[in-house]
Amino acid sequence: MSEIGDIIQTKCMAFADRVIKLNDYLLKQAANAKPTYKMVNGKRIAEKPVPVYLQSVANLCNQLLRSGTSIGANNAEATNAISKADFKSKSFIALKEARESLYWIKMLHRNKYIDDKQFESIYADCEELVRVLVHRCKKLNDGGNDEQK
Repeated sequence: MSEIGDIIQTKCMAFADRVIKLNDYLLKQAANAKPTYKMVNGKRIAEKPVPVYLQSVANLCNQLLRSGTSIGANNAEATNAISKADFKSKSFIALKEARESLYWIKMLHRNKYIDDKQFESIYADCEELVRVLVHRCKKLNDGGNDEQK
C-alpha cells in the first residue's frame, strides 16, 4: 500500500472505530432508559415512559454501522485490487458509503439521538473522509492512479 493509501486506511479505521463506539453507546443508552413517575390524584402516572423508539434508534444505528465500517473495507479492497478498474470501482464504492454515512449521521442528529457536539464531531470526521475519497476518485476519473501498485 502506498503512503497515501496508508493514511486513507488509517482514517477509515479511526472513523469505523468511532461509529462502533457510537452504536454501542446509543443502544445502551436507549436500552437503559427508565420511566419516571409522578403522583396525580393518588395515582402513579408515567411522566417519562420507557422510550418506544428503541427499534428506530437500533435501525438507524445499524445503517450507520454498516455504511461507516464499509468505507474502510472497500478502501482495503481497493488497495489490493487486481486491476485498475477494480481499484476505481472499490474507491467509488468507499466514497458512496462515506456519503451514506453522512446521511445516517444527519438522521441521528435530526431525531435527537445525538446532540450537537456529538454530531459536529463525527460529521466533521466523515466529511474529511468524503473529501479525501472525492479527491482520489477525481484523480481516477482524470486517468491518474498513483496509489495502486
